[in-house]
Amino acid sequence: MSLFIEPAEEQVEAAAAVGAQVVEFHTGRYCHLTDPAEREIEFERLAAAAAQADILGLEVHAGHGLDYDTAPRMLAIPEVRELNIGHFLIGDSIFIGLDGAIRRMRAAMDAAK
Repeated sequence: MSLFIEPAEEQVEAAAAVGAQVVEFHTGRYCHLTDPAEREIEFERLAAAAAQADILGLEVHAGHGLDYDTAPRMLAIPEVRELNIGHFLIGDSIFIGLDGAIRRMRAAMDAAK
């Protein structure tokens, strides 16, 4: 079972309690913040929730609103095993083609390593 949740301690605990194997953290708040300090606080919240989920034996995914600028930063969270970026890529492919969108995302993610 996989659950789409906020990166919050109580939600991670509830996911583990109901037997989830995977949690996907909602990254929309992180993606929409424009103040760098606020964005960093939200990133730390995501990282802490990912660490907690990993300790509880949950596989960690992240998604919602991720784009070329925000997806690469998620790679800094070692527990994140999957990014859900398909909706963004399909949307951008209307303008630059699917191959172009995927190559641009891969380049952004590779540059973040």
